[in-house]
Amino acid sequence: MIRFIRIVSLAFVALTMCCGTALAITPYDVYEGSTLRQIAKRGKLVVGMELKFWPFEYVDEQGKPVGFDVDIARTLAERLGVELEIKDMEWTGLIPALTAGKIDLIISGITGTLERAKSITFSSPYFTTGLCALVSTKKAPDLTDVAGLDAPGRVIAVKTGTTADLVAAKRFPKATINRYQEETACASDVANGRADAFLYDQISIAKHHKQNPDTTRALLTPFTYEPFCIALQKGDFDLWQYLEMYIATIRADGTLETLRAKHFKEILGQ
Repeated sequence: MIRFIRIVSLAFVALTMCCGTALAITPYDVYEGSTLRQIAKRGKLVVGMELKFWPFEYVDEQGKPVGFDVDIARTLAERLGVELEIKDMEWTGLIPALTAGKIDLIISGITGTLERAKSITFSSPYFTTGLCALVSTKKAPDLTDVAGLDAPGRVIAVKTGTTADLVAAKRFPKATINRYQEETACASDVANGRADAFLYDQISIAKHHKQNPDTTRALLTPFTYEPFCIALQKGDFDLWQYLEMYIATIRADGTLETLRAKHFKEILGQ
């Protein structure tokens, strides 16, 4: 037994000498290197958004970021005890910016999906919605269900990089899919009769219908499940755990419902 213990001890010493750097990492080093710790030390939370997604995130007449997601981020920064910096960028650049460490979080109406979860980590949902359809009264006057979009000659408008972009080709393979960088271009195609439908989240579809009541109809029963989550770098357990507590807390203390009523009551009539 003593001989066995000596052999194991010598093997451990040899392994330590060969891999000293790896074995020298302590829980304290991991804590010091965590994003949450770095946010606290710098006194600033950096959040990436595309400020073109009313009423989640956009700019007011003074050019100030406002919206539901902006308030979620601002409340998070307040409870962390740090300043908030919002970095406005194109939607397709948000995930690359997160993985490169240029931003701490994405809070921008981003849907947590299994595919995206391969490269980034998501919090629990703080808002749930689903894809709905803005329908052209000129090009698709008889369309009453999204299933009718899966037919030759149908034209569907989607915003590039969104879940609608990912879903459309799989769900409606017989239709033509037109992709645009701007949400407004998709809605314009429908209003002008160039596309049968625009697929997007429920809040946005309701908004575009109200802006174009004579040329569009809104099918507001979601046909997908869209959980909006906070996105962070892959495997950042320390920050993820804090975000889980944050979301649970603002849901329990009524803050989340207050913000929901503030930003969505008028558009949804709820």
